[in-house]
Amino acid sequence: MLQFRRDLDLVEQLDSLGYDEFWCGEHHSSGWEMIASPEMFLAAAGERTKRIRLGTGVVSLPYHHPYNVAQRMVQLDHMTGGRAIFGSGPGALASDAHTLGIDPMTQRDRQDEAIGVIRRLFNGERVTAKSDWFTMNDAALQLLPLQEEMPFVVASQISPSGMTLAGKYGIGIISLGSMTTQGLMSLQQQWQFAEDAAKKHGTKVDRANWRVLLTWHIAETREQARREAGAGLMRWHNEYNVGTLQRPGLTAFASPDEAVDKTAFVDGAASVIGTPDDLVKMIKNVMQVSGGSVPSSASCTTGPTRRTRAGAGTLSRATSCPRSTATSTACASRKNS
Repeated sequence: MLQFRRDLDLVEQLDSLGYDEFWCGEHHSSGWEMIASPEMFLAAAGERTKRIRLGTGVVSLPYHHPYNVAQRMVQLDHMTGGRAIFGSGPGALASDAHTLGIDPMTQRDRQDEAIGVIRRLFNGERVTAKSDWFTMNDAALQLLPLQEEMPFVVASQISPSGMTLAGKYGIGIISLGSMTTQGLMSLQQQWQFAEDAAKKHGTKVDRANWRVLLTWHIAETREQARREAGAGLMRWHNEYNVGTLQRPGLTAFASPDEAVDKTAFVDGAASVIGTPDDLVKMIKNVMQVSGGSVPSSASCTTGPTRRTRAGAGTLSRATSCPRSTATSTACASRKNS
Protein backbone atom coordinates (compact mmCIF):
# COMPACT_ATOMS: atom_id res chain seq x y z
CA MET A 1 0.00 0.00 0.00
CA LEU A 2 2.74 2.45 0.92
CA GLN A 3 4.61 1.74 -2.31
CA PHE A 4 1.55 2.43 -4.47
CA ARG A 5 1.08 5.71 -2.62
CA ARG A 6 4.73 6.58 -3.15
CA ASP A 7 4.34 5.94 -6.88
CA LEU A 8 1.25 8.17 -6.99
CA ASP A 9 3.19 10.87 -5.16
CA LEU A 10 5.88 10.54 -7.82
CA VAL A 11 3.41 11.11 -10.67
CA GLU A 12 2.08 14.18 -8.88
CA GLN A 13 5.60 15.54 -8.44
CA LEU A 14 6.49 14.92 -12.08
CA ASP A 15 3.34 16.73 -13.17
CA SER A 16 4.34 19.74 -11.07
CA LEU A 17 7.85 19.68 -12.59
CA GLY A 18 6.51 19.90 -16.13
CA TYR A 19 7.11 16.35 -17.35
CA ASP A 20 5.06 15.43 -20.41
CA GLU A 21 4.34 11.76 -19.90
CA PHE A 22 4.21 9.11 -17.21
CA TRP A 23 4.17 5.41 -18.09
CA CYS A 24 3.60 2.25 -16.08
CA GLY A 25 3.16 -1.32 -17.22
CA GLU A 26 1.51 -4.61 -16.39
CA HIS A 27 3.27 -7.42 -14.52
CA HIS A 28 1.96 -10.39 -12.61
CA SER A 29 4.55 -12.86 -11.38
CA SER A 30 8.09 -11.61 -10.82
CA GLY A 31 7.57 -10.22 -7.32
CA TRP A 32 9.29 -6.96 -8.33
CA GLU A 33 6.79 -5.01 -10.40
CA MET A 34 3.52 -4.92 -8.53
CA ILE A 35 1.23 -2.90 -10.80
CA ALA A 36 -1.06 -5.53 -12.31
CA SER A 37 -3.42 -3.03 -13.93
CA PRO A 38 -1.81 0.11 -15.37
CA GLU A 39 -5.26 1.47 -16.28
CA MET A 40 -6.36 1.33 -12.65
CA PHE A 41 -3.16 2.96 -11.41
CA LEU A 42 -3.26 5.70 -14.07
CA ALA A 43 -6.90 6.49 -13.31
CA ALA A 44 -5.88 7.18 -9.72
CA ALA A 45 -2.91 9.22 -10.95
CA GLY A 46 -5.23 11.22 -13.19
CA GLU A 47 -7.16 12.43 -10.14
CA ARG A 48 -3.96 13.82 -8.61
CA THR A 49 -2.51 15.47 -11.72
CA LYS A 50 -3.54 18.20 -14.14
CA ARG A 51 -1.62 18.04 -17.40
CA ILE A 52 0.83 15.15 -17.58
CA ARG A 53 -0.13 12.48 -20.12
CA LEU A 54 -0.58 8.94 -18.79
CA GLY A 55 0.58 5.93 -20.78
CA THR A 56 0.17 2.19 -20.36
CA GLY A 57 3.68 0.90 -20.77
CA VAL A 58 2.41 -1.66 -21.55
CA VAL A 59 -0.87 -3.58 -21.57
CA SER A 60 0.02 -7.17 -22.50
CA LEU A 61 -2.70 -7.78 -25.05
CA PRO A 62 -2.64 -11.60 -25.17
CA TYR A 63 -3.65 -11.62 -21.50
CA HIS A 64 -7.00 -9.89 -22.18
CA HIS A 65 -10.08 -9.92 -24.38
CA PRO A 66 -9.53 -7.04 -26.83
CA TYR A 67 -13.02 -5.62 -26.23
CA ASN A 68 -12.33 -5.29 -22.50
CA VAL A 69 -8.99 -3.56 -23.20
CA ALA A 70 -10.70 -1.09 -25.54
CA GLN A 71 -13.38 -0.30 -22.97
CA ARG A 72 -10.86 0.23 -20.17
CA MET A 73 -8.69 2.53 -22.30
CA VAL A 74 -11.71 4.60 -23.36
CA GLN A 75 -12.79 4.94 -19.74
CA LEU A 76 -9.25 5.94 -18.76
CA ASP A 77 -9.22 8.57 -21.51
CA HIS A 78 -12.45 10.09 -20.23
CA MET A 79 -11.45 9.93 -16.56
CA THR A 80 -8.13 11.69 -17.29
CA GLY A 81 -9.61 14.39 -19.52
CA GLY A 82 -8.10 13.02 -22.74
CA ARG A 83 -4.60 12.35 -21.43
CA ALA A 84 -4.38 8.60 -22.04
CA ILE A 85 -1.75 6.96 -24.27
CA PHE A 86 -2.38 3.34 -25.23
CA GLY A 87 0.85 1.35 -25.14
CA SER A 88 0.72 -2.37 -25.81
CA GLY A 89 3.03 -5.36 -25.94
CA PRO A 90 2.88 -9.14 -26.30
CA GLY A 91 3.90 -9.79 -22.69
CA ALA A 92 7.54 -9.88 -21.63
CA LEU A 93 7.80 -12.34 -18.74
CA ALA A 94 7.69 -16.06 -19.45
CA SER A 95 6.45 -16.53 -15.89
CA ASP A 96 3.39 -14.38 -16.64
CA ALA A 97 2.53 -16.50 -19.68
CA HIS A 98 3.04 -19.68 -17.63
CA THR A 99 0.80 -18.37 -14.85
CA LEU A 100 -1.98 -17.61 -17.33
CA GLY A 101 -1.53 -20.81 -19.34
CA ILE A 102 -0.58 -18.98 -22.56
CA ASP A 103 1.75 -20.45 -25.17
CA PRO A 104 4.53 -17.85 -25.58
CA MET A 105 4.76 -18.69 -29.29
CA THR A 106 1.27 -17.24 -29.84
CA GLN A 107 1.74 -13.93 -28.05
CA ARG A 108 3.09 -11.72 -30.83
CA ASP A 109 0.42 -12.81 -33.32
CA ARG A 110 -2.26 -12.21 -30.70
CA GLN A 111 -0.96 -8.71 -30.02
CA ASP A 112 -1.17 -7.97 -33.75
CA GLU A 113 -4.71 -9.35 -33.96
CA ALA A 114 -5.85 -7.40 -30.89
CA ILE A 115 -4.42 -4.08 -32.12
CA GLY A 116 -6.34 -4.40 -35.38
CA VAL A 117 -9.61 -5.05 -33.55
CA ILE A 118 -9.11 -2.31 -30.95
CA ARG A 119 -8.33 0.28 -33.62
CA ARG A 120 -11.59 -0.59 -35.38
CA LEU A 121 -13.52 -0.26 -32.12
CA PHE A 122 -11.90 3.11 -31.39
CA ASN A 123 -13.01 4.27 -34.83
CA GLY A 124 -16.62 3.55 -33.95
CA GLU A 125 -16.99 0.38 -35.99
CA ARG A 126 -19.24 -2.49 -35.02
CA VAL A 127 -17.06 -5.60 -35.01
CA THR A 128 -17.77 -9.28 -35.34
CA ALA A 129 -14.66 -11.42 -35.05
CA LYS A 130 -13.85 -15.00 -34.07
CA SER A 131 -10.37 -16.13 -33.14
CA ASP A 132 -8.81 -19.11 -31.41
CA TRP A 133 -8.62 -17.01 -28.24
CA PHE A 134 -11.58 -14.56 -28.33
CA THR A 135 -15.01 -14.09 -29.88
CA MET A 136 -16.72 -10.77 -30.56
CA ASN A 137 -20.32 -10.59 -31.77
CA ASP A 138 -21.67 -7.35 -33.19
CA ALA A 139 -19.50 -5.44 -30.70
CA ALA A 140 -19.37 -1.66 -30.51
CA LEU A 141 -18.14 0.68 -27.79
CA GLN A 142 -20.72 2.59 -25.78
CA LEU A 143 -18.28 5.50 -25.59
CA LEU A 144 -15.54 6.47 -28.01
CA PRO A 145 -12.22 7.89 -26.78
CA LEU A 146 -12.36 11.49 -25.66
CA GLN A 147 -9.38 12.26 -27.87
CA GLU A 148 -10.06 12.33 -31.57
CA GLU A 149 -7.14 9.92 -31.97
CA MET A 150 -5.80 8.28 -28.83
CA PRO A 151 -2.06 7.68 -29.37
CA PHE A 152 -1.15 4.05 -30.01
CA VAL A 153 2.35 2.85 -29.09
CA VAL A 154 3.91 -0.62 -29.31
CA ALA A 155 6.86 -1.89 -27.32
CA SER A 156 9.97 -2.94 -29.24
CA GLN A 157 12.94 -4.99 -28.09
CA ILE A 158 15.73 -6.04 -30.48
CA SER A 159 13.79 -8.39 -32.77
CA PRO A 160 11.94 -6.84 -35.73
CA SER A 161 8.46 -7.71 -34.41
CA GLY A 162 7.62 -4.53 -32.49
CA MET A 163 8.91 -2.21 -35.18
CA THR A 164 7.13 -4.23 -37.87
CA LEU A 165 3.83 -3.86 -36.00
CA ALA A 166 4.37 -0.11 -35.69
CA GLY A 167 4.96 0.13 -39.42
CA LYS A 168 1.98 -2.07 -40.26
CA TYR A 169 -0.44 0.17 -38.35
CA GLY A 170 1.41 3.50 -38.63
CA ILE A 171 1.65 3.91 -34.86
CA GLY A 172 4.26 4.92 -32.29
CA ILE A 173 7.06 2.92 -30.69
CA ILE A 174 8.68 2.70 -27.28
CA SER A 175 12.07 1.00 -27.67
CA LEU A 176 12.93 -1.05 -24.59
CA GLY A 177 15.88 -2.89 -26.11
CA SER A 178 17.94 0.31 -26.18
CA MET A 179 18.66 -0.19 -22.48
CA THR A 180 21.33 -2.68 -23.58
CA THR A 181 24.42 -2.03 -25.69
CA GLN A 182 23.20 -4.41 -28.39
CA GLY A 183 19.83 -2.72 -28.53
CA LEU A 184 21.31 0.76 -28.59
CA MET A 185 23.58 -0.10 -31.49
CA SER A 186 20.71 -1.63 -33.47
CA LEU A 187 18.42 1.41 -33.39
CA GLN A 188 19.10 2.47 -36.97
CA GLN A 189 18.30 -1.00 -38.25
CA GLN A 190 15.23 -1.11 -36.02
CA TRP A 191 13.84 2.04 -37.59
CA GLN A 192 14.41 0.54 -41.03
CA PHE A 193 12.18 -2.39 -40.02
CA ALA A 194 9.40 0.09 -39.20
CA GLU A 195 9.79 2.02 -42.44
CA ASP A 196 9.86 -1.18 -44.53
CA ALA A 197 6.67 -2.44 -42.90
CA ALA A 198 4.98 0.95 -43.35
CA LYS A 199 5.83 0.92 -47.05
CA LYS A 200 4.49 -2.62 -47.40
CA HIS A 201 1.17 -1.77 -45.73
CA GLY A 202 0.70 1.74 -47.12
CA THR A 203 1.12 3.58 -43.83
CA LYS A 204 3.63 6.07 -42.41
CA VAL A 205 5.78 6.09 -39.28
CA ASP A 206 7.04 9.28 -37.69
CA ARG A 207 10.18 9.63 -35.57
CA ALA A 208 8.26 12.13 -33.45
CA ASN A 209 6.33 9.13 -32.13
CA TRP A 210 9.44 7.07 -31.33
CA ARG A 211 10.41 6.85 -27.66
CA VAL A 212 13.83 5.40 -26.83
CA LEU A 213 14.55 4.09 -23.34
CA LEU A 214 17.83 4.75 -21.59
CA THR A 215 18.83 4.16 -17.98
CA TRP A 216 20.37 7.02 -16.07
CA HIS A 217 21.04 8.49 -12.67
CA ILE A 218 22.47 11.99 -12.46
CA ALA A 219 23.70 14.23 -9.67
CA GLU A 220 25.85 17.32 -9.23
CA THR A 221 29.05 15.26 -9.58
CA ARG A 222 29.96 11.82 -10.86
CA GLU A 223 31.15 10.83 -7.40
CA GLN A 224 27.78 11.72 -5.88
CA ALA A 225 25.94 9.85 -8.64
CA ARG A 226 28.08 6.75 -8.01
CA ARG A 227 27.33 6.86 -4.28
CA GLU A 228 23.61 7.26 -4.81
CA ALA A 229 23.14 4.68 -7.57
CA GLY A 230 25.58 1.89 -6.68
CA ALA A 231 23.76 -0.06 -3.99
CA GLY A 232 20.34 0.09 -5.68
CA LEU A 233 21.81 -0.82 -9.05
CA MET A 234 23.66 -3.80 -7.59
CA ARG A 235 20.53 -5.09 -5.86
CA TRP A 236 18.36 -4.65 -8.95
CA HIS A 237 20.87 -6.44 -11.19
CA ASN A 238 21.71 -9.28 -8.81
CA GLU A 239 18.24 -10.00 -7.47
CA TYR A 240 16.08 -9.14 -10.48
CA ASN A 241 18.08 -9.62 -13.70
CA VAL A 242 20.22 -12.50 -12.45
CA GLY A 243 18.11 -14.04 -9.69
CA THR A 244 14.53 -13.55 -10.88
CA LEU A 245 14.72 -13.29 -14.67
CA GLN A 246 17.81 -15.52 -14.91
CA ARG A 247 18.90 -13.82 -18.10
CA PRO A 248 21.49 -15.88 -19.98
CA GLY A 249 25.10 -14.74 -19.68
CA LEU A 250 24.58 -12.39 -16.74
CA THR A 251 26.58 -12.72 -13.54
CA ALA A 252 26.10 -10.99 -10.22
CA PHE A 253 28.09 -7.89 -9.32
CA ALA A 254 30.43 -8.24 -6.36
CA SER A 255 30.22 -4.60 -5.19
CA PRO A 256 28.37 -1.34 -5.85
CA ASP A 257 31.48 0.07 -7.56
CA GLU A 258 31.59 -2.89 -9.94
CA ALA A 259 27.89 -2.41 -10.66
CA VAL A 260 28.45 1.23 -11.62
CA ASP A 261 31.63 0.58 -13.62
CA LYS A 262 30.22 -2.28 -15.68
CA THR A 263 26.89 -0.54 -16.25
CA ALA A 264 27.94 2.98 -17.16
CA PHE A 265 31.70 3.10 -17.74
CA VAL A 266 32.43 0.43 -20.34
CA ASP A 267 32.68 0.87 -24.09
CA GLY A 268 29.23 1.09 -25.65
CA ALA A 269 27.48 1.57 -22.29
CA ALA A 270 23.73 2.18 -22.65
CA SER A 271 23.45 3.83 -19.22
CA VAL A 272 24.57 7.09 -17.63
CA ILE A 273 25.63 7.51 -14.01
CA GLY A 274 27.10 10.95 -13.70
CA THR A 275 26.33 14.60 -14.34
CA PRO A 276 23.76 16.35 -16.54
CA ASP A 277 26.54 16.94 -19.09
CA ASP A 278 27.15 13.19 -19.23
CA LEU A 279 23.46 12.65 -19.97
CA VAL A 280 23.47 15.30 -22.70
CA LYS A 281 26.41 13.51 -24.32
CA MET A 282 24.52 10.21 -24.20
CA ILE A 283 21.38 11.72 -25.73
CA LYS A 284 23.42 13.16 -28.59
CA ASN A 285 24.95 9.72 -29.08
CA VAL A 286 21.48 8.17 -29.25
CA MET A 287 20.53 10.65 -31.95
CA GLN A 288 23.62 9.66 -33.91
CA VAL A 289 23.35 5.89 -33.61
CA SER A 290 19.63 5.95 -34.39
CA GLY A 291 20.37 7.42 -37.80
CA GLY A 292 18.66 10.75 -37.23
CA SER A 293 16.76 12.90 -34.80
CA VAL A 294 14.86 11.00 -32.12
CA PRO A 295 12.33 13.51 -30.73
CA SER A 296 11.50 11.33 -27.73
CA SER A 297 14.00 9.74 -25.41
CA ALA A 298 12.95 7.64 -22.46
CA SER A 299 15.28 6.88 -19.61
CA CYS A 300 15.21 5.16 -16.27
CA THR A 301 16.81 5.98 -12.95
CA THR A 302 17.81 3.34 -10.47
CA GLY A 303 18.22 3.95 -6.77
CA PRO A 304 17.46 7.06 -4.71
CA THR A 305 17.00 10.06 -6.97
CA ARG A 306 16.13 13.44 -5.53
CA ARG A 307 17.94 15.81 -7.88
CA THR A 308 17.45 14.20 -11.24
CA ARG A 309 16.92 16.51 -14.20
CA ALA A 310 16.98 16.03 -17.93
CA GLY A 311 19.71 17.50 -20.07
CA ALA A 312 18.54 20.74 -21.64
CA GLY A 313 18.24 21.74 -25.24
CA THR A 314 19.02 18.41 -26.88
CA LEU A 315 15.75 16.68 -27.67
CA SER A 316 12.22 17.96 -27.68
CA ARG A 317 11.40 15.41 -25.01
CA ALA A 318 13.81 13.74 -22.63
CA THR A 319 12.26 11.10 -20.48
CA SER A 320 13.00 9.83 -17.02
CA CYS A 321 11.54 6.60 -15.70
CA PRO A 322 12.10 6.29 -11.97
CA ARG A 323 12.00 2.60 -11.21
CA SER A 324 10.29 1.68 -7.98
CA THR A 325 12.42 -1.19 -6.74
CA ALA A 326 10.24 -4.19 -5.87
CA THR A 327 7.07 -2.45 -6.97
CA SER A 328 6.72 -1.06 -10.45
CA THR A 329 8.41 0.34 -13.49
CA ALA A 330 7.29 3.83 -14.31
CA CYS A 331 8.38 6.27 -16.97
CA ALA A 332 7.86 9.99 -17.39
CA SER A 333 8.95 12.30 -20.16
CA ARG A 334 9.67 15.97 -20.00
CA LYS A 335 10.12 18.69 -22.57
CA ASN A 336 13.50 20.37 -22.47
CA SER A 337 13.81 24.09 -22.29
